[in-house]
Amino acid sequence: MNGAYHDVRGVENHTSARTNCDDLPSLAQSLTSPPYISSSSGRQLLALLPSSNRSFLPHAKKRNSDFLEVMATLISQNVVPKDKSEKPKRKALDGPSPFDSVQETEDSKISDSVKPKKKKRERKENKEAETEQEMEMKKLENVLFGSLYPVGFGKDSEEIEDGNDGSALFFTDRSANSVLSVYEEDAVKGEIVGADDNTERKPVWVDEEEQKVNINIAKVNRLRKMRKEENERIISGSEYVSRLRAQHVKLNPNTEWARFDSRAKNDTSDSDSDQENGDIDTIFQTSEDLVVKGRSKLLPGILEYTRLVDANAQDPSNGPINSVQFHRNGQLLLTGGLDKKLRFFQIDGKRNTKIQTIFVDDCPIRKASFTPDGSQVILSGRRKFFYSFDLVKAKTDKIGPLVGREEKSLESFEISPDSKTIAFLGNEGYILLVSTKTKELIGTLKMNGTARALTFANGGQQLLTTGGDGQIYHWDLRTMTCFHKGVDEGCITGTALTTTPTGNIFAAGSDSGIVNIYNRDEFLGGNKRPVKTIENLTTKIDFMKFSSDAQILAICSSMKKNSMKLVHIPSFTVFSNWPPANRALQYPRCLDFSPGGGMMAMGNAAGHVLLYKLNHYQHA
Repeated sequence: MNGAYHDVRGVENHTSARTNCDDLPSLAQSLTSPPYISSSSGRQLLALLPSSNRSFLPHAKKRNSDFLEVMATLISQNVVPKDKSEKPKRKALDGPSPFDSVQETEDSKISDSVKPKKKKRERKENKEAETEQEMEMKKLENVLFGSLYPVGFGKDSEEIEDGNDGSALFFTDRSANSVLSVYEEDAVKGEIVGADDNTERKPVWVDEEEQKVNINIAKVNRLRKMRKEENERIISGSEYVSRLRAQHVKLNPNTEWARFDSRAKNDTSDSDSDQENGDIDTIFQTSEDLVVKGRSKLLPGILEYTRLVDANAQDPSNGPINSVQFHRNGQLLLTGGLDKKLRFFQIDGKRNTKIQTIFVDDCPIRKASFTPDGSQVILSGRRKFFYSFDLVKAKTDKIGPLVGREEKSLESFEISPDSKTIAFLGNEGYILLVSTKTKELIGTLKMNGTARALTFANGGQQLLTTGGDGQIYHWDLRTMTCFHKGVDEGCITGTALTTTPTGNIFAAGSDSGIVNIYNRDEFLGGNKRPVKTIENLTTKIDFMKFSSDAQILAICSSMKKNSMKLVHIPSFTVFSNWPPANRALQYPRCLDFSPGGGMMAMGNAAGHVLLYKLNHYQHA
């Protein structure tokens, strides 16, 4: 039966046998046994018979062997090979046959079995495409960077790749033996190339072709200079390279610093000069400035400065600025003017942010100043009282009038460097001394003429005053006495007075615009001649100020536009490029230098505080 089923399936697969079979009636007569007719294969075969020939079925009786022989001969005679003949078209039957339904089920099974085969075939094609792409990439890499495998002449690269079945992944580069030997010797010795200056440095790369090439140096005119003997003609490539190097060193002797072995010689022979001039190598290893200008001497002639954003740009004053001063930290700046407002700004040179504004209702500010310790601000006007603002507690106190005094104006004052005493200019040549702590009057000093200006010296233990009589008084505050009085040369009425932080030099200004600079020790010793007389201004001197390092003296007059000069103290000459040519200063009224000297703020009558950076100084 298995053979019968197999033969019937053969008939199913080759449906062309249905039209070419002439002995189907005789074959049908052999299908009389019930097993054949009841089987699915027999039913399929019966469907092939015409209706006129199906009457022979009841009379057909054969054995199983006859059935197998008939089916074999039927298949062998009538089935035509697929590749030699075209498959005939099936004629449509009047009604659906059971063989068609069976064939559809079989086709669906075959299609289901074909799907995984298609997937495998697609995977295989994808792998082949990837391998081809990899081969193309390898060929491209070989063209660009050279082949990793030694390719012989006359051989194709594909043949070589086919021959290298994994073993060619590791190969020996014969051409690099000389290079590898250099590192191998160093590794065996355990030394680092260049660690010892006396050892000869070995080349990193050696060209073997130099030994094989011969060069005729007598043939080329420009190479004849490298001959050691007159009859010498041909030399090797390595000898040619060494002679070229020697010729280069001979023509360029200044490049000896680039040689590694020359450093040791320079260290031993020029050790003294290196100590004097500094180590050159350390200079090029840092990005810092080669010339540090922090505490160096300021040169006369031209002052290098940069105009920055106005210090009070965020809140300009509506009236003239009478006071400008930096805090001891160099970042806080106060401004005060006739608009009755005391403003504080954080100075950075870019934004200059306003921190706080204090409005004093009953006192237009004539002067405001930090105490040297930075804890308070003293401000005053043409009133018989003054104000004290505590920076720590943010509290304002009104002080005065002073007990026993009838002064109607306390607009001019100075604070001692030790922050203990406040000295006010009073009426009829009196100087009023007030304690910074208790805000009470602790003493008075009396001049012969009117008091116009004063300044402290010697750490707050001495006081210098000047006024209407044109003389300069020196007071000892410990004994409350005047220990020296001298005439200011050429002065009729003194209007301004200032000293350096050390107190060894002081400057006195008059109403005629003359500024005399004195050496204080010489002045006290009896030499009344000034060291230098500045005659650049022609109107009354209203304000003077020394920088923190006493290298610059600023003098200004509020009665004339741009009437301000900066004096170089070591040479006692005026900077030629100040004031600026664009007349931006307007009417200057006050000025101050930052503690580090890097900033200079100047207030004018227009209510602006101009800010400048002095490029010589590194810190504000």
